[in-house]
Amino acid sequence: MQSTTEAAPRSGAAREKQVQQIFSEIAPRYDLLNHVLSLNIDRSWRKKAVGRLGWEEAAGGTFLDACSGTFDLALELAGRPGFAGRVIASDFAHPMLVTGTPKIGKAAVVSVCGDSLGLPFSDGLFDGATVGFGVRNLSDLEGGLRELRRVLRPGKRLVVLEFTVPPNRIVRAGYLFYFHNILPLVGRVVSGHPWAYTYLPESVKEFPGPEALGALFESVGFSDVGWTLVSGGIAAIHWGSA
Repeated sequence: MQSTTEAAPRSGAAREKQVQQIFSEIAPRYDLLNHVLSLNIDRSWRKKAVGRLGWEEAAGGTFLDACSGTFDLALELAGRPGFAGRVIASDFAHPMLVTGTPKIGKAAVVSVCGDSLGLPFSDGLFDGATVGFGVRNLSDLEGGLRELRRVLRPGKRLVVLEFTVPPNRIVRAGYLFYFHNILPLVGRVVSGHPWAYTYLPESVKEFPGPEALGALFESVGFSDVGWTLVSGGIAAIHWGSA
């Protein structure tokens, strides 16, 4: 797939195509860059996100990890002591799934190439759902949340882990400097992609903050909505029940 030089997030179908292109092209270096650019704290964020899911109430159930990428969040859930179910991991960038497949081993994770705006699953199939750093990339955020609610059993929880902009002025200044100056440079050098890691800070900047995202959860029908900031507000964990 040929790269373009455009880095600014687009909208609608053009954005969907752009995002699919980005993640297909950076798939071989995605895991390395995730851990390097987050200083490895992304691992602790995933643990905390799974801790909010309430999977223990249906330990033998079926769970969805949407926008799964290379399966880090799906594997975090599948590897929990006492987990006896399975995780369906979906992503519309097939190269990401291919790259992550060797990590699955004997874990109860099944990959499906599918778009989170039109999930290939029946209503009320899942006992819980997670999304790690994926809803920010949806071309229709509200539609994606509705779709995630559709595939959840009543009362089951969606947990979303996503970047946000820190509320503290000092932390925010350092974060934005890193995001706009260091991250794109390192990302470009390591991944070899000319604009993927310029897209990342732009997509975070335009994404709704925690209060607005929480309100959007409620507007599409989720109840018991809440969120918590992690690492000084660099990221946020959101949840809501179908």
